[in-house]
Amino acid sequence: MSAIVETLTAPVTFTQGAVKELFKLRDQQELNDDFGLRIGVEGGGCSGMSYVLGFDQKKDGDQEFLIEGLVVYMHKAHGLYLAGMQIDFQDGLNARGFTFNNPNAASTCGCGTSFSV
Repeated sequence: MSAIVETLTAPVTFTQGAVKELFKLRDQQELNDDFGLRIGVEGGGCSGMSYVLGFDQKKDGDQEFLIEGLVVYMHKAHGLYLAGMQIDFQDGLNARGFTFNNPNAASTCGCGTSFSV
C-alpha cells in the first residue's frame, strides 16, 4: 500500500456516529489493507448527481487521506463537489443510514442521496 498523503487537508469530515458505523462495516466485511473507504460522486439520481460511499481499492487519479483513522480514497476531480461535506450516520426510528451535509449542493432530493450544484 502506498504512503498516505498527510499534507492535504481532507475535503470531508465524519461525525462520531459515522466513524463508528464505518469501522463496524469494514470489520464485518473482513477487508485487507488494500481497501479504503471510497467517497465520490456519479451522475444519476433524481437531482442529477449521487454520492458514492463504499469500500474499494485505490485507483489511478485518486487522492488518499487519513480521516478519523480510516484510509479514504477520492478521485481528484470529486473534491470540487465534496469540499466541506460532513457525513453522518442516523440510527433513529424515522431514518437509518448515512446522511450527507454538503455545502456545495444547490438542491437535494427528498431522500438526501442525490444533489445538484
